[in-house]
Amino acid sequence: MREPAGRRTTMADVAAAAGVSRQTVSLVLGDKPGPNAGTRDHVLRIAEDLGYHADLAAQLLRRARSRQLGVLFTLGHALDPHVVEALYTAAARLDYGVVLSAILPSRTVRRTVDELLGLRCEALVLIGLAVEAPAHLAKVAERVPVVEIGQRTGADGIDSVRTDDDAGARLAVDHLAGLGHRDIAHVDGGTLPGAAARRDGYRAAMRAHGLAAHVRVLPGEYTEESGAAAARRLLADPRPPTAVLAGNDLCAAGFVGTALRGGFRVPRDLSVVGYDDSRVAGLPYVDLTTVRQDTATMADLAVEACAERLDGQRTTPSDRLLTPELAVRGSTAAPPAAGPLAPSG
Repeated sequence: MREPAGRRTTMADVAAAAGVSRQTVSLVLGDKPGPNAGTRDHVLRIAEDLGYHADLAAQLLRRARSRQLGVLFTLGHALDPHVVEALYTAAARLDYGVVLSAILPSRTVRRTVDELLGLRCEALVLIGLAVEAPAHLAKVAERVPVVEIGQRTGADGIDSVRTDDDAGARLAVDHLAGLGHRDIAHVDGGTLPGAAARRDGYRAAMRAHGLAAHVRVLPGEYTEESGAAAARRLLADPRPPTAVLAGNDLCAAGFVGTALRGGFRVPRDLSVVGYDDSRVAGLPYVDLTTVRQDTATMADLAVEACAERLDGQRTTPSDRLLTPELAVRGSTAAPPAAGPLAPSG
């Protein structure tokens, strides 16, 4: 029953083949109330047989508003897929669509923004990007609403939704200090979003617990490779730390894997805390204590911020700061009873 190659099947074709009106087909394919269950099944079966696919580009051109949100994300951060998934749900709740565009070494933020605006996106959402040109984003924000998730660049006119990363790092150190750890090191995220606040929170919490003399910060990134490199460096020290706060969960996973291969047991010899509570943290063989970011709430607030701007409810930028929580799992415990750590034999 499929149409000849080169011709797009239309709703009118589906209606004729199903013996119903075009309006009924529109209701069924749009998943809107009206047709009964039998009619829905019949229309959907005919549409599938005919190979019908909605012409979204034509639909957008017919609209006065596109109701599309452009989303920029990276492929290197473990939290991004969680946020993207949550954005689809949050956008659908307010009758918006989502257009994704990934930032790659060959695709700058500036280029990607221009492409999304060319696709008639009404607002832009940026997830955890190390933005190299905030002044450009300020110019973009003069044309369409721009919302950052996971950071605040301070560019004029831009909304932000983020976790209080300073408080998150303090939670982690408080937890480790409460277990009895004193030698607590931090592998940070370098210049990546949230890293500076997590670094500041770590240092402040160490001072608050009287552990300023034990502060150790290793620059890193939000990658397994940086965690592995930090582990090799720290564990080669004659007095390695008894606990580590990693910049994020991927960094923590790299650290743990390298520590285990070096003969250190987690958490018996070494406690490790991650950051984000990504899916990898909850895997049974990882079981990582980590600082949780509420991605569903971040997505809801980001879409709401776009809608408020687009509907004229608000003209001034907002910075929405969420309170983190600590998810305690099996990678943290009390420190070894006495003496410097050495690989378990």
